[in-house]
Amino acid sequence: MLLLLSALTACQAPPAVVPEASGTFSTPVPLDASAVWTGSPETCDATTGPVDRCLREAMEASGASAAALAATAQLAERGEAGHVAAWRTVEGVGVATTAFPFRANTNAGTWLVDASGRIIDVDADPLAGAAPAHADVATFREAHPDAFPVAPARADGHEALDGGGVRLVYVTPMRTCRACADVGTLRMGYDFDDARRFTGRRVLALR
Repeated sequence: MLLLLSALTACQAPPAVVPEASGTFSTPVPLDASAVWTGSPETCDATTGPVDRCLREAMEASGASAAALAATAQLAERGEAGHVAAWRTVEGVGVATTAFPFRANTNAGTWLVDASGRIIDVDADPLAGAAPAHADVATFREAHPDAFPVAPARADGHEALDGGGVRLVYVTPMRTCRACADVGTLRMGYDFDDARRFTGRRVLALR
């Protein structure tokens, strides 16, 4: 009986752990609800110079907080012109909605902010570093070699983890082009311990 249980356990592989890669970073000023900026950069366009600089100047002129400016500066370093537009807390984890007013599409994103101020961008190549031996990933890649995640990811609830931790779940459509029909769905878990420090992300399903 013990041998049978061992064999069954061996067949039930855990979700693939995705190592930290692009999309995990921090800002000089820790982010919280004060990072939200609700102004409008409507005066910024091609005639005003770089839109990221114009956005920052508009934020400074309107009295944006240090946290709001820090978030925008981090986005500028990553080649984006955007800001934090909303903030909420889910099971003790900060969830910031990022806005990109100058993009042609995908004008919103999500950052998860842990207790130590580390930020996890759920749209930053979520499959980077995924274990190729993971059954779902390998099977899906064989059937759809050209498919990729198309942001933005959508929140899909949360799950309790052993020891008081929590997993926030996000799903992202998989497509072979941005305007194409979905060929699958990527389900990712972002894990936090009982103190709400980020501990890693996992591929939960890719089908």
